[in-house]
Amino acid sequence: MSMIGQVYVKNNQYKIKGDFHHLEPGLPIRLADEGWRLIGITNPRTLTHMHSYGGEAPFFEALSQGKLLATRCDNPQCVHHGSVYQPFRIHCPDCLVKNTVIDMTDIAKKTSRIHTFMVCERSGAFSLLDTPIKFINVEFDGVCTILMSYLAVGDPAIGMRVRPIFKKQDPTFTILDLAFVPDGTKEDRLPHGFQF
Repeated sequence: MSMIGQVYVKNNQYKIKGDFHHLEPGLPIRLADEGWRLIGITNPRTLTHMHSYGGEAPFFEALSQGKLLATRCDNPQCVHHGSVYQPFRIHCPDCLVKNTVIDMTDIAKKTSRIHTFMVCERSGAFSLLDTPIKFINVEFDGVCTILMSYLAVGDPAIGMRVRPIFKKQDPTFTILDLAFVPDGTKEDRLPHGFQF
């Protein structure tokens, strides 16, 4: 049996190990209305896609460690010098200088609140979240942007104080390693694998 594709980087080069493309036998597609006449065949494939985070990699790594990183423009010539960005932005959108990475975990724990929200009863293909999904836009004191996430416990309300939780156990290294819960939620109510 072949191994699912794995990737690492050494000496600035991608090193690839295992199988990245798996072909499976096709199955006939038949027209049931006309005596099961053959009209096509399926072509099942399994594909492993390599997705590089580039400069955003520290953000996703930090989530698995229970930290929420942001970036700040430290260019003294920028009209928006000192602006803090969450979601993480590599470069300042105004002066295009590379931003400074900062840890805003404490700010998030103390000042997160719901700016607005929407509840989705049905999700699209490949969604890993259970429905209904309670999408929330989260604002933080001193941060000039708003982060979209989801409320993992309870029901959202505009202005509600929330706290970030992090999937430290078996992290996915995606944005799904970050969620929010109402302030005051007890640790035993958190979803499996999540911690404050």
